[in-house]
Amino acid sequence: MNSPAITRTGILAALAVSAPLSAAQNNAELAKSLSNPVAALISVPFQYNYDENIGPDDDGHRSTLNIQPVVPISISEDWNMISRTILPVISQSDVAPGAGSQSGLGDVVQSLFFSPKDPTASGWIWGVGPAFLLPTGSKDELTADKWGAGPTGVVLRQQGPWTYGGLFNHLVDVAGDDDRSDINSTFLQPFVSYTTPTAVSYTLNSETTLDWENDDSAVPINAIVSKVIPIAGHPYSFGGGLRYWAKSTDNGPEGLGLRLQVTALFPK
Repeated sequence: MNSPAITRTGILAALAVSAPLSAAQNNAELAKSLSNPVAALISVPFQYNYDENIGPDDDGHRSTLNIQPVVPISISEDWNMISRTILPVISQSDVAPGAGSQSGLGDVVQSLFFSPKDPTASGWIWGVGPAFLLPTGSKDELTADKWGAGPTGVVLRQQGPWTYGGLFNHLVDVAGDDDRSDINSTFLQPFVSYTTPTAVSYTLNSETTLDWENDDSAVPINAIVSKVIPIAGHPYSFGGGLRYWAKSTDNGPEGLGLRLQVTALFPK
């Protein structure tokens, strides 16, 4: 028969093992939720991008910090509304001949997805809603100076460690400076991600922009590795990787670029 001391020792040992496992599982679930653009998870990503070989002489470069808060709001027993904001902070140099350097805010893209709280019977997760372009750019070189609007949507599936799907929006200008170029563009983002039990995610995506007004397009391909790490009891995701411009617009970036990202997570 086991003594009470041995029993207590066994219980404490079991708790010591199960607690780290539970924390690791929670971190892995958070990492997987980050692969879902309409997950019921408040997050604030800070995404840094560096691109070069910009302009007619390929001597321009640009740094962009995208601040991208994601806020899910329960609007009924069965539906969420997910607010996704992209606020770019830009620093660039020599992107146009004689233009010099500029730093400041770019134009905001605001999306609202209406998404069922539960996946479909076949396991698909989806959301649709409006997207808006807001001319918040602080300098002429950093803004389209147009108001835009259009539809946005996302569809994805999560099976085991895998997440795959796609996101899109289409924006058309509805007001703004008549002397600036009209906007009629489609954004397509197919993505696939694999998340390990240790909360490491390997993500491959493309962020294709189709400019129908000028019959042009840009196709950057991003390969990112990220990991959820708790700091002082609060979870963060840290990641980085490379982007390759498989196709670029006239005078757009070429070759390789860099992406780094830090995301603060606020699980319920």
